[in-house]
Amino acid sequence: MVMERDSFATRHDFDALPLSPDVDVRCARFSEISMLSEMAHRLVPGVQIDAAELARYLSFDPQSILTFSRKGRLLGGMAFLFLNDRGHDALLLDEICLTAPETHHLASARDDVAAIYIWAIAATGRGIAGLGKAAAHLRQLRFRNADCYAQPSTVAGRDIMKATGFEPVPSFQPDLWCYERPWRRQPLRMPGAIIQARSFADARY
Repeated sequence: MVMERDSFATRHDFDALPLSPDVDVRCARFSEISMLSEMAHRLVPGVQIDAAELARYLSFDPQSILTFSRKGRLLGGMAFLFLNDRGHDALLLDEICLTAPETHHLASARDDVAAIYIWAIAATGRGIAGLGKAAAHLRQLRFRNADCYAQPSTVAGRDIMKATGFEPVPSFQPDLWCYERPWRRQPLRMPGAIIQARSFADARY
């Protein structure tokens, strides 16, 4: 499920999105879950998960939900499913319940992440500018070899997929889009990417 809000005017590879200094991006706190859940229900069509379930996924993996804020005001958030090999296969075969995924499809902190499913993006105002720092979050060592998947649920979400290098992929999962990481498809062209990811990983949440 992806997104509301205005489409991007300029095309950027997802891993080359600029890091906006105006928007702070960090891992979510439990105290923010209710507000994030309300925002997701309001902005993203088809969201069914409630705050308690969202908190359960945050407990399973504290890096799976990010918040976007500016000057202390919450502008939105972004949630991921970090899939293991079993979950990756289930995604492509349409054998995973994406509204309430079972944790046996998810990578634990000890597992390699085989694929990243962008579960939801909900943002208002300048919040969408936080995508660059969210992409940096996904350049940490744990996630770097995992391609990203998403299913756009709005016209704006589809525009963002197109503008950030996602493409539809053949699968049994309806309307599934994939972003292949640049270093998996060609020599790395972004020498600052690893440095940015390390800086993001070292930030305090």
